[in-house]
Amino acid sequence: MTDRPTGLDDAADPTADGAADDALERLTARLRREDALVVAYSGGADSALLAFAATRVLGRRALAVTAVSPSLAASERAAARAFARRHGLAHLEVCTDEAERPEYAANGADRCYHCKSALFDALGPLAAAMGARVALGTNLDDLGDHRPGQRAAAERGAIAPLVDAGLTKAGVRLVSRTLGLVTADKPAAPCLASRVSYGDPVTPEVLARVEAAEAALRDLGFPVCRVRAHAGGTLARVEVPRDEIPRVTEARERVDAAVRGAGFTFCSLDLSGFASGRLNALLPLLPS
Repeated sequence: MTDRPTGLDDAADPTADGAADDALERLTARLRREDALVVAYSGGADSALLAFAATRVLGRRALAVTAVSPSLAASERAAARAFARRHGLAHLEVCTDEAERPEYAANGADRCYHCKSALFDALGPLAAAMGARVALGTNLDDLGDHRPGQRAAAERGAIAPLVDAGLTKAGVRLVSRTLGLVTADKPAAPCLASRVSYGDPVTPEVLARVEAAEAALRDLGFPVCRVRAHAGGTLARVEVPRDEIPRVTEARERVDAAVRGAGFTFCSLDLSGFASGRLNALLPLLPS
């Protein structure tokens, strides 16, 4: 898809209200083509909008399902539950077994493929029982990133209604804001495994360490942060937005204590600042 709808990439645009209405109309029309849907629902901005819209269109023929595993932070699980309750979504949690799959734990370039495969193994029986298809909250911007999970989705016949409706991430946020969804401005929160350096094993212990360290940093007043685990989970590389770096350095003793208190041996600060997908820089170094 090369043509994107206009007016979705700038919430300050004077046509923003019209753009949001148009985007929501396209999404609604796309969802009406389905008899029933099982929405893979993490509680992030994308899947929350999709689950909300699917429920508006399909009612109880839409089921939002959250995959629970060590890679889902407890705070994200709680937020997903709260959103579902607030908006009356039919919501179910299922346990997925990706952490028990050697291909996933090995943390190669295709880790996300094995994670999504575990997700579809869990959602498939539910979808079959409902006569539904599985829908993912993939948006247009996701298509240009390193996302092996999209291959697993294609193999299993999953659909991406946000892509079909032409929504970028900015479009998702714009429509969500128009609908009054609390997730409109929610920072991206990918799974905890995305914080583990490629090639280092993904273990429940390392994931718990990352989760605890990030929670401690948020408690210190850094709501947007990443703790990347390197060297077998002994070294934490802290990322915060560039304009927050001076504040981190001022609080370095408390930051260091918080991160090492979470179980890391060393704590470092990335002077380049926060950016999504920074660990993808390691992909060319992996064995082919």
